[in-house]
Amino acid sequence: MSATTSEKLMGLDAALDAFDPALGLEVHVELNTNTKMFCGCPTEFGAEPNTQVCPTCLGLPGAMPVVNGKAVESAIRIGLALNCEIAEWCRFARKNYFYPDMPKNFQTSQYDEPIAFEGFMDVTIEGDDGEPEVFRVEIERAHMEEDTGKSLHVGGSTGRIHGADYSLVDYNRAGIPLIEIVTKPIVGAGAKAPAVARAYVAQLRDLIVALGVSDARMDQGSIRADVNLSLAPKGTEKLGTRTETKNVNSLRSVERAVRYEIQRHAAILSGGGSILQETRHWHEDTGVTTAGRPKSDADDYRYFPEPDLVPVAPSREWVEELRGTLPENPTVKRARLQKEWGFTDLEMRDTIGAGAFGLVEETVAEGCAPQAARKWWLGEMARRSNESGVEISELGITPAQVAKIQALVDAKTINDKLARQVIEGVLAGEGTPEEVVEKRGLAVVSDDGALSAAVDTAIAANPGVADKIRDGKVAAAGALIGAVMKEMKGQADAARVRELILEKLS
Repeated sequence: MSATTSEKLMGLDAALDAFDPALGLEVHVELNTNTKMFCGCPTEFGAEPNTQVCPTCLGLPGAMPVVNGKAVESAIRIGLALNCEIAEWCRFARKNYFYPDMPKNFQTSQYDEPIAFEGFMDVTIEGDDGEPEVFRVEIERAHMEEDTGKSLHVGGSTGRIHGADYSLVDYNRAGIPLIEIVTKPIVGAGAKAPAVARAYVAQLRDLIVALGVSDARMDQGSIRADVNLSLAPKGTEKLGTRTETKNVNSLRSVERAVRYEIQRHAAILSGGGSILQETRHWHEDTGVTTAGRPKSDADDYRYFPEPDLVPVAPSREWVEELRGTLPENPTVKRARLQKEWGFTDLEMRDTIGAGAFGLVEETVAEGCAPQAARKWWLGEMARRSNESGVEISELGITPAQVAKIQALVDAKTINDKLARQVIEGVLAGEGTPEEVVEKRGLAVVSDDGALSAAVDTAIAANPGVADKIRDGKVAAAGALIGAVMKEMKGQADAARVRELILEKLS
C-alpha cells in the first residue's frame, strides 16, 4: 500500500464510543556518552558513514565487548528519576534476529533482568473542565542495550526498501548506548489517550534533558518512540491485539499516530476483521501508518545470556550516591517557575501544551522578561511552527536569540513589528539578531529631524485629523501616527512621533 493511501477509518468519537484503547509506549534514548556501549568508538552525530566503527561494534570474530560505565550510571539515574527499583544484580542477553543493520546478527540488550523496573511517571493533561488533570503512567522497565546501524535506501519515492534501487548501511550508530523505557499497558485514558501519549513523551524528554544524559533531540533520533496500541470492546477487560508503530519522531506525531491507529483498528474490528500483530511505519507527510513486518513475541528472539559480559551489580551505596545527583523533578519545577514568572494556570497550561516551556525557561535565563518570552514563543514562533509543520523547538532559532531580540526591543532599537522581520532573518540564516538589524536596515528612527519632517507631511495630508487634535481630541493622534509609521516603513519611534504631533498641534 502506498504511503499516501489511507486505509478505511472510523470517526474518532464513534471509535471511542465502541472501544477502549490500551496504550504502550517504548521510548529509546540514545545516551550522550563519548564512546559506544561496548567499545571505544566515538559517538559524534553526523560523521562520515562507517568512520566510527571497530572490530567490536562490527561484530568481527575474536572482538570482546566491555561495558561502558558511564552508560550504566546514566541508566541508574534514569531509573531513579522514574521512581524505579534498581536491580542489585542484572546481566545482558543476546537478542537474536537478522536485520541488515545489525552487524553481529544479534543485539546486546537486557531481557528478563533489566537494571530498573517497577516505576511510574505522573503526567499532566487538560481535564474535561479545562483544569490540569494528573494521569499516572506505570513504568514496567528501563533496560540497557545498544543501537543498531542505519540502512539508507536509495531510489524510489518513499525512502523505504520497497521500490529502492539499492541499499547502503552506515554502522556508525551501531553500538551507541541506548536506554529503552517501557510502560505497562496504559488503560482508562479513553478519549484522552492521544493526549496522554504526547504528554508522557514530552515529560519524559524534559526529564532526560534535565538529567543531562542525552540531548533528547527527536529530529536527530536521539529519542524515539514506538507506539503500541490495541482496542477492546467497551466493558471487556482482556486487551486486544496490538500493533507497534515504530520510530515516531515528534511529539505531534505521537499524538497523531495514536489517533490514527485507534480509528484504523476500530474500522477493522467493526467490520468483523481481526488485527494483525505487526509493526507499522509512520508517515509524517501524510499522517498515516502502513504495514511493516509481523511482530515477533519474545520467545522468537531466542534470548540467552551474553557469555562475553560479566553481570552488572551496582552497590546500594553507589545507587544512593546517584540518587543525590538527581535534578529537581520537572513537575515540581514547573509549579515553582509558574509562581516566579507570575503565569496564570491557563498561561502555564498553554505554554506547556505548545511544547514551549523549556524554551521560555531558557529565554528567561538569558535575561528576557517571562511574559515577553512567552509572547514570542506562543505567538510568532508558534505561528511559524504551525505553518511549517515542525516542532517549535526545531524552528532554528535559539532562546538566546529570542532574548536578544527582546533586548533590542527594550532598548528601542527596534519595535515589535520590526522584531518579526528580525526573526525572519535569523530563521533565514542571515546571522545574529544584531547582524540582521544592520543588514536589513531595520533600526528604529529616533532622529527628530527625520521624524519632524514625516510628521509635517502627515499633518499636511490629513488636515481634518489635525483640526480634531487642535480641538483637544488627542485620541485622533493615532491616525497621524499610523500615517507616519507607514511613510517610514514601521521604523519610526512611535512614542516620539506622538510627542511631536502634540507639540506641533497644541
